[in-house]
Amino acid sequence: MDKKDLFLLAREAMQNSYAPYSNYNVGAVLLCKNGGIYKGCNVENASFSATNCAERTALFSAISNGEKEFSAICVVGGKYGKITEYAMPCGICRQALSEFCGADLKVYVGISENDIREYTLGELLPFSFDKSKLGE
Repeated sequence: MDKKDLFLLAREAMQNSYAPYSNYNVGAVLLCKNGGIYKGCNVENASFSATNCAERTALFSAISNGEKEFSAICVVGGKYGKITEYAMPCGICRQALSEFCGADLKVYVGISENDIREYTLGELLPFSFDKSKLGE
């Protein structure tokens, strides 16, 4: 599955977004190393802190289905359901991804099928905090 395929699936996932407060709809698709895919969308809540981002929705869905190895994630988003900018994963999502994904995880953000940027998780979260910092 290439980055264009992932973009299209993330855009599809964005359609399920529940964002009545920010009106910023986000969709994500997480690609497992075994080829499996998990979609996610942002789900807002009136208490705000109970809101969950699309990236973590996809990650938690994959984990709850027994997946633990990932190769890429694609994120799209924009106001009122229109993709108008590169929707970068927030810091909390970067940290959550780092728990299960290596620094080499490909992170795609796109505006269209032909305008997709590629980063690694290590580029987006240098000096990440992980379980190795906890000691024994």
